[in-house]
Amino acid sequence: MKDKVNDADAFALSLLEESKRFLEKAKAADPEDIPPFLHAALLLSFCSLEAHVNAIADDFATEISDLTLHEIGLLREKEVRLEDGRFVLSNTLRMVRLEDKIRFICSRFGRKKPVDFSESWWTKLTDAIRVRNELTHPKGSVALKAESVAAAIEAIIGTLDAMYLGIYGNGFPAAGLRLDTHLTF
Repeated sequence: MKDKVNDADAFALSLLEESKRFLEKAKAADPEDIPPFLHAALLLSFCSLEAHVNAIADDFATEISDLTLHEIGLLREKEVRLEDGRFVLSNTLRMVRLEDKIRFICSRFGRKKPVDFSESWWTKLTDAIRVRNELTHPKGSVALKAESVAAAIEAIIGTLDAMYLGIYGNGFPAAGLRLDTHLTF
């Protein structure tokens, strides 16, 4: 099981590294080539965040024995139904907003000092989600700027750092790199 978790963590981290590399490429690209690099950077950074959050959720859903069925359902994004007078976990997908899942994980599994959602990392994440939503739910043309994509990636790193500190007592291992990446593609 630990190898599966390590693989998921490694994949989530690779998505973050790819997003940072696409941001670097956007900054060095000809003007007409910038938008696809920024789109890739933004969307991969959110893929990374969701992959990290889902890996954490899966780890707790698998390892913690005193979870309620509703907690397991939320962590695994599965519907809980009432059948024959009993709650059962179904195979039906039940999506949970990313922000709600992060709040639940931090509240339920945080250590003695709770994760502080009034800190700037949370506001920066909600701003980043707004930018992502403008791209994924466009109401017209979307013109991303490298600065807003960089801020979104930084917000995701800050969110993961706050989560790791609150849940595990240690910061997110890649937080110190900020926007630097080792990738060269």
